[in-house]
Amino acid sequence: MTVVDRHGKLLRAYAMADGRWRLPVDATSGVDPRYLQQLLAYEDKRFWSHHGVDPLAVGRAALQLVTRGHIVSGGSTITMQLARLLEPRRQRSMMAKLHQMVRAIELERRLSKQQILDLYLALAPYGGNLEGIRAASIAYFGKEPKRLSLSESALLVALPQSPETRRLDRYPDAAQAARDRVLARMVEDGVVSAEDAAQARAVPVQRQRKPMPILAPHSADQATSLVRDSPVIRLTLDSGIQRALESLARDRALALGPDISIGILAVENDSGDLLAHVGSADYFDDRRAGQVDMTRAVRSPGSTLKPFIYGLAFEDGFVHPESLIDDRPVRFGAYAPENFDMTFQGTVPVRKALQLSLNVPAIELLDRVGSSRLASRLKQAGAALVLPKDEAPGLAMGLGGVGIRLTDLVQLYSGVARLGEVVPLREIASDSKAERETLRLMDKVAAWQVGNVLLGTPPPENAARNQIAFKTGTSYGYRDAWSVGFDGKMTIGVWVGRPDGAPVPGLIGRVAAAPVLFDAFARTGQLRAPLPKPPRGALIAGNAQLPLPLRRFRAAGELVRTGSEQALRIQFPLNGSRIDAISQASTGAMPVKVAGGVLPMTVMVNGIAAGEIDGRRQRLVAPPGPGFVRVTVMDAVGAADTVVVRIQ
Repeated sequence: MTVVDRHGKLLRAYAMADGRWRLPVDATSGVDPRYLQQLLAYEDKRFWSHHGVDPLAVGRAALQLVTRGHIVSGGSTITMQLARLLEPRRQRSMMAKLHQMVRAIELERRLSKQQILDLYLALAPYGGNLEGIRAASIAYFGKEPKRLSLSESALLVALPQSPETRRLDRYPDAAQAARDRVLARMVEDGVVSAEDAAQARAVPVQRQRKPMPILAPHSADQATSLVRDSPVIRLTLDSGIQRALESLARDRALALGPDISIGILAVENDSGDLLAHVGSADYFDDRRAGQVDMTRAVRSPGSTLKPFIYGLAFEDGFVHPESLIDDRPVRFGAYAPENFDMTFQGTVPVRKALQLSLNVPAIELLDRVGSSRLASRLKQAGAALVLPKDEAPGLAMGLGGVGIRLTDLVQLYSGVARLGEVVPLREIASDSKAERETLRLMDKVAAWQVGNVLLGTPPPENAARNQIAFKTGTSYGYRDAWSVGFDGKMTIGVWVGRPDGAPVPGLIGRVAAAPVLFDAFARTGQLRAPLPKPPRGALIAGNAQLPLPLRRFRAAGELVRTGSEQALRIQFPLNGSRIDAISQASTGAMPVKVAGGVLPMTVMVNGIAAGEIDGRRQRLVAPPGPGFVRVTVMDAVGAADTVVVRIQ
């Protein structure tokens, strides 16, 4: 069984049950034409014209046997050799030869010439446990047989005649002599020039086998466990990007320490197809638990969920990237969040709060958004959050008090890059795209605002600014370091830590994972693609130009009222109601009426400001069209009420 990348390049091959290497091959597209020319010229000149047995070759072999007293050439055609490979016989006798002729004629009747050639190239012995030209070319030369040199082609023509006595790793001199005889014959037949043959003879024969390629071993193992009835499994990975990121993970893990492992995922935003899947720093390193796929391990995400808190806050319309928010000591019952550096920044723009990953503003926004709502939305977008046993979502999840996999985290971030629409990740190319439904993460404006804010996050030292929107995270106790980022084309996620979950002092996302993320983008060889342009309805303004309720965020606990004030409540439309679009045809607008609250009040439709409530506490707003519409009214002190209606 073989596993190939999106371009058909070999990622990993699996030996057969008896230990033999046999890889499928297509003579038309997978083998150097010059090799085929030499093979047929040397073994079977009339392959395309005979019907399994070449009478001229048989007559020549018989004449040589009579005149010289021993077998000089066997007169076997490629088809006869294939018959012998399919039905091996230990003894060489006249009856065995006749049997091969009969089988060869039968094969010619049932198979095309191309099929016979493909079978021969897949079954021919090349010494040891190597069968077929593809396995031999990879083991001896470290490359596919598409572009063989003249010396390599001649060697592969010579080996099947006596594979065990010409093995390169045991009898290189015999192999070289056989290769030179093939070259001499090619010169005699006019297939190659004497000068080219002389240059080919000067090339020394390799004396050691090369290891079979093992790229994306975790992906290959998983694919073979899921797809059992196909000899070739095609993945969505790109072997070039995969090789580059495996090398990056290995080098960085060695620099970070002997017990550190690294997981990296790269995904194409438009399709959701994985381009690279690095499950560990070294698949064969037992100390690093290399065979454990850390991209699928459940770990604490640290601060990497914060962008989704802000996204829901933007979507609900009670905060804007340029709104001001307080970063100061605060307590939620027995829970008192603190920043990573144990300091507070005071009043800062929401944009800066997310870029600096401040904890208190994130928790205050989460308290307003709702922990259960955040968990539900992430689950709706395909992320499987793992909470402690018998616990419900709480404010601590905003700082990493929940488990998540790197695969799910990368899927969520790619959804932000897609302006709020999530496509489930795909790694096996045979999986149908039609089965993958687009999932909702947040609305377009909110997703664009999150991406725009993350694009301005200060990058690691010596990295270019404003090219990658990214976020870092560090789990409690320095157990996990994360960095996930995206541009307009791809999303890459990085996890760094110990597979056993032990703490690593000083393991911080910004220091350990972010440089790996930026190097990963650089090593893909892809030019940075810009993020999407602002969608329709995006409010781009400074703090002074924002509606009054959006200029400063006020936590729910700050909404203190006098006894004469009434709580803000939307009277019309009612939450969950259905409104007939035909009834609005005459006015082209939908009335919004409120009770209570403190003027001035702002109406927002799907998070976009739609004007202020007048003195009669009502406003006509234009709905965006058929479908679900979220209407929010926010008063002067930050109180808000929201209803969701369906226009049909």
